[in-house]
Amino acid sequence: MQTPKRIAITGSGLVGSLLAIYLRKKGHEVDVYDRRPDIRTMEFSGRSINLAMSTRGWKALETVGIDKPIREIAIPMDKRAIHTPGKPVYFQYYGKEGEAIYSISRGILNKRMIDLAESAGVNFIFNSKVWDVSLPEAIIYTGETEKGEWEAHNYDMVFGADGAFSRIRHKMQRRSMFNYSQHFLKTGYKELSIPANPDGTHKLNSNSLHIWPRGEFMLIALPNLDGSFTCTLFLPIEGENSFESLTSEEKLEAFFTEHFEDAMDVIPDLIKDFFKNPTSSLVTIKCEPWTYWNKVALIGDAAHAIVPFYGQGMNAGFEDISVLNDLMETHGDDWDAIFKNYEESRKPNTDAIAELSYRNFIEMSSKTADERFLLRKKIEKHFAEKHPDKWLPLYSRVTFSEHPYSEALREGDFQRGIMDEIMEMENIEDRWDSEAVENAILEKLSK
Repeated sequence: MQTPKRIAITGSGLVGSLLAIYLRKKGHEVDVYDRRPDIRTMEFSGRSINLAMSTRGWKALETVGIDKPIREIAIPMDKRAIHTPGKPVYFQYYGKEGEAIYSISRGILNKRMIDLAESAGVNFIFNSKVWDVSLPEAIIYTGETEKGEWEAHNYDMVFGADGAFSRIRHKMQRRSMFNYSQHFLKTGYKELSIPANPDGTHKLNSNSLHIWPRGEFMLIALPNLDGSFTCTLFLPIEGENSFESLTSEEKLEAFFTEHFEDAMDVIPDLIKDFFKNPTSSLVTIKCEPWTYWNKVALIGDAAHAIVPFYGQGMNAGFEDISVLNDLMETHGDDWDAIFKNYEESRKPNTDAIAELSYRNFIEMSSKTADERFLLRKKIEKHFAEKHPDKWLPLYSRVTFSEHPYSEALREGDFQRGIMDEIMEMENIEDRWDSEAVENAILEKLSK
């Protein structure tokens, strides 16, 4: 156990709630502030992408003993279901038999996490806007408005878990030698929905992440427990095929008829959802340092927001907490060492998953329906099954292991170079599973 401290967390989202549980288990007194109302009293819809829990996320939940109540609200997805125009649905399995990512509604998960945190003794303070923080003293200031009167709240330590546009990070950015960057994709997203059948069953395969890849844009759908699917349309914000161009019901129907005709059959409220739900942006944020002395630290999206195309945003945030917990076990009350090692450990890895997430957008939207890409993946899978000690595919390394993201990026680039050469072999389409191809890969790995 550590010496108990009074700790404030800003943000009652997934990372803030899980961090609060960990800190309570260590004996600390924890207050969580959020500018929003308690989401357990609200309708949660309209701007969400379903979450895909994978190995790193489950580890963080298992370590603190709350994985079972979360598995109750999760649906395993062991494959992608690829919808291409004029062709039958094609399935791409993610990993080895038994390996799956898990679809979870963000709203349902967040509500469950807050319940679990409260039962662990965490105090939540909703409708409380944190406008500023005194970094050296760990004092946060709340008030109704930014220009109005503020109330000071004294703590031993403050964690900023308040998302991509964190107020805690905003204060840290005013300091000298603080590096910060944000990069918005020219692609935005909008939530749509596929309702359940009248009997409560799913209209599409319920153990798949469904993708309609169309090059510069795509539609995805993840299953929910009630038989519905949460769909997300990723589309350029401006241009010929864009959110900007879809200004009428007629244009929207014509666009979906041309590009997503089979999806129209299962999205009865397409027009209503499209024009009701907001268009949201996608941003990558990097910064350093993440900590100030032993008083203030950033965690999750506040430190490293990434685009969602590897399904690792939540998993990376949860892994922050796993690493932090390991360091608390190692260093006890030495918070200077904890914070220093936390940042040094996580920063290279979150930079790596940011890069991998951006690259996966290209793969999902353009390559998943490409015959050469499918052959490439088939060769990798075949070789990995024969030589599991020599080849762990990049997706498996990121999703079904705890290998550092930076290692995954480095090894993935190495493997990509090998596969680029293999795909140039003569008649590769006819001899992809031959001994010659296998030996060629083995030879390249040995160099």
